[in-house]
Amino acid sequence: MTSYIVIGLFIAGIFIGRQLKNKEKTRKRVDKAVNYAIYLLLFLLGISVGINEDIIQNFSRIGYKALLLTIGALAGSILLAKVIYIFFFKKYQEKES
Repeated sequence: MTSYIVIGLFIAGIFIGRQLKNKEKTRKRVDKAVNYAIYLLLFLLGISVGINEDIIQNFSRIGYKALLLTIGALAGSILLAKVIYIFFFKKYQEKES
């Protein structure tokens, strides 16, 4: 049930966003609100981790694995973004020039 709510909210946001796409002032406000929401979620995640004794007791062991996963995810994201840029966006920039 919860997943339907999340998907429904996401789709509703897309439709509302499409209606507001030409309103620059609204877009800037939404971008700022999204940033604050992300900061709040990260803060709450930190509180959740700090409360969990299992995570705190095994932090050194978990930390190395998390670091490796983070580096791998970052490298993969950068590589994939570069590939997508080359195949999809670079062609359009060359045509416009």
